[in-house]
Amino acid sequence: MQFLSLSRRRTETFPPEAFAELSPRETQRVKELYAAGMLRQIWKRGDVPGAAILWEAASEAEVRAALDSLPIVQAGMLEIVALTPLEAYPGFGPAQ
Repeated sequence: MQFLSLSRRRTETFPPEAFAELSPRETQRVKELYAAGMLRQIWKRGDVPGAAILWEAASEAEVRAALDSLPIVQAGMLEIVALTPLEAYPGFGPAQ
């Protein structure tokens, strides 16, 4: 099953230096989740600092555990704005 998460960096509370300090560890963890096939795609948000991530997991609990493993989440520097399960769009299937 696929999920979409939207996150927002808590820039009102943490300075840019705090994010820069955790960046190497964050990048490494994202690469590990990608290599494991759980994190499928990731984009920087264009409206606010943060990310949109497409996940592949058996449950929402698995995605939440993966999010909780990110260093900036562990540091309280990232707000998870939304975590939504996705379903296939039926319009591309056979006519009913």
